[in-house]
Amino acid sequence: MLILVIRTLILYGTVIISMRIMGKRQLGELQPSELVVAIMISDLASVPMQAIDIPILSGIIPVLTLIVAEVFMSYLSLKSKRIRRILSGEPSIVIYNGRINERELAKLRFNINDLLEELRLNNCHDISDVAVAVIETSGKLSVIPKDKARGVTVEDLEIKNPRHEGLPCTLISDGTVNKEEIQRSGKTIEWLKDELKKQGIQKIRQVFIASLDAEGELYIQKKGEKFETEKRV
Repeated sequence: MLILVIRTLILYGTVIISMRIMGKRQLGELQPSELVVAIMISDLASVPMQAIDIPILSGIIPVLTLIVAEVFMSYLSLKSKRIRRILSGEPSIVIYNGRINERELAKLRFNINDLLEELRLNNCHDISDVAVAVIETSGKLSVIPKDKARGVTVEDLEIKNPRHEGLPCTLISDGTVNKEEIQRSGKTIEWLKDELKKQGIQKIRQVFIASLDAEGELYIQKKGEKFETEKRV
């Protein structure tokens, strides 16, 4: 029993030292290659920890090998943009100037409900208030709000914000009407169809998303709408 405890403590210390060598970023958001290394380290360390008949070096040597490989690849990624792109990928712009990049969402296999959830987690409740939204290489969504929706700073203390707070009602999502949301908004399907016709939209299935904010402003984006953005983030 004592031998098992000692082996466990040795492997525990080895993993802690390994994570420290890999850098502080390992304790935050992991890149794909870093996540693979972290998973493999836990698996390799657990094998000799559970089986006393397996030499402890059978766990330590592979762990150290992975650490050396990760540090080496991290160094190469600092020196080469191409290698960095291969290992970590590139950020993807999914919203620009209040318009959703439908093609990029499909490429990332990110549906509209996932996007709305991430926006809410970023304290952004209305797509039209977003200047730029980027899915980072870690998978997290970064949101830059428009000037009218940004938080109040010291310079803004004398400026009144006329916008009302409240969660917008998502009336249409990916060509499908959300009846519960229409009821919550106090509107009717007939009203929604009339508003769509004013925008030159004859069928609901042509709409990628339509939402009504707390001020009664209707936001509409058609499916397949051309997405304009800068070439680089």
